Amino acid sequence: MEIRRDVFQAIADPTRRAIMTLVALQAMTPGSIAENFDSSRQTISKHIQILTECELLEQKQSGREIYYHINAKKMKDVADFIDPFRKMWDDRFNKLEAVMKKYKSKK
Repeated sequence: MEIRRDVFQAIADPTRRAIMTLVALQAMTPGSIAENFDSSRQTISKHIQILTECELLEQKQSGREIYYHINAKKMKDVADFIDPFRKMWDDRFNKLEAVMKKYKSKK
């Protein structure tokens, strides 16, 4: 049975977000990723596995080493989904700011 992982559950975890931030800068091996955390290498490997299953990370074999890197297309899909919500909240905050400025100028 194949486990289906949800991208948003995957990025909800702060450790996984930190892994993605590290790997966004450069491709890294699991060992080099794990060196940045106080967790065990096995725990970090589980996080990497979840990110890979969600297709947020991709792996590439180079000799005996496996390097993980960000899957930019999948990240764009996530950003495209979130973008309308960001625009909605930006609009709401701009309206709130305008009301607050108007209220402050009346004082």
